[in-house]
Amino acid sequence: MNKVVFLLEEPSMKALLAELLSRIFPDMTFQYIVHEGKRDLEKSIPRKLRAWREPGVQFVVLRDNDSGCCIDLKQRLLQICQKAGRPDTLVRIVCQELEAWYLGEPDALAEAFGNDSLRSIGRQARYRDPDTVQQPSKALEELVPKFQKVSGARKMASFLSRERNRSRSFQVLLSGLDKLCAGIGDDSSS
Repeated sequence: MNKVVFLLEEPSMKALLAELLSRIFPDMTFQYIVHEGKRDLEKSIPRKLRAWREPGVQFVVLRDNDSGCCIDLKQRLLQICQKAGRPDTLVRIVCQELEAWYLGEPDALAEAFGNDSLRSIGRQARYRDPDTVQQPSKALEELVPKFQKVSGARKMASFLSRERNRSRSFQVLLSGLDKLCAGIGDDSSS
């Protein structure tokens, strides 16, 4: 069976992606391997990529940027994957944190948390480009005091959409998955 295996930094990523991707890519099989932070993820990547023997599997590494340099981080992760013998691994960086994706879709945020005033945050200068918000998790806690990472991710998974989300890193992940899934479905791809 062809499937996509995600190597994730934290549990909230799995909570979001498991429901979200099953809606957006209903014909694909996804597996999520959650790590205990960035260091654990990066230590685990070579071992997982070398040891995985199941045919037809494609890998995606997803990690928060956390105010670092996206280009340098992505290059470093790509090198780890290449050294592990899987240069075809899709590496995607969330700018800055996963919660920026939520800020990128104010209507989804309002629907998930039952607060219509959240619909207007996209007009505020601070939130116009959600990927540039420093510490979006803290910004989200200010907007939604009851917000918690994992339960919040589960709530947002039901409402986020490809069409309305303004986060570039969210769109880049989906675009990469489009290409990856098209390649999995096409036995002639290289």
